[in-house]
Amino acid sequence: MLKYIKMTASSNFGNVFSVLVASAFIPFLPMLPLHLLVQNLLYDISQIAIPFDNVDEEMLSKPQRWQPADVGRFMLFFGPISSIFDISTFALMWYVFDANTPDHQTLFQSGWFVVGLLTQTLIVHMIRTPKIPFLRSRAAMPLMVMTVIIMAVGIFLPMGPLAHYFKPQALPSLYFVFLPVILLAYMALTHAVKGFYIRRFGWQ
Repeated sequence: MLKYIKMTASSNFGNVFSVLVASAFIPFLPMLPLHLLVQNLLYDISQIAIPFDNVDEEMLSKPQRWQPADVGRFMLFFGPISSIFDISTFALMWYVFDANTPDHQTLFQSGWFVVGLLTQTLIVHMIRTPKIPFLRSRAAMPLMVMTVIIMAVGIFLPMGPLAHYFKPQALPSLYFVFLPVILLAYMALTHAVKGFYIRRFGWQ
């Protein structure tokens, strides 16, 4: 329970910070309210499988402590990581894809929608264990399957027949060259910060 409280707190902190940054510098809505609601709904659906996840044996060797200060510190360390890559996505959409005017805001919104949902979904696997995720500690199959499904739906929405209802825009093929680079860099930085955090504060 503690690790998922920390994960949710850090993820929400990062999302709010990204929205504040985008609102300060971008002359249109960085994401429509409908996009935010759909993104949060998909993320919540992906979390349905959390009760079926397994836990590293080391985490069960002694009782865990509820310390609100630890949650706040964890949030401040890990929350801004997603914002770094959100802002990188803003720059990508603004400078590379020229989505920098109100006439092209739908393309900007679609690009951030996909990155935001995918990083938010992946953070579960990054924070559920102090070990290297997917390699040294793998989530239970229901959580893995749900993650893949939600990520696929998030990518498909701007490209598929439901795009008309949710008002995103099909993304150019070049976008999907940058997307895996952003995701891999996000996971690498999160794991590096996690290593520093464990050395400094431990990982209960």
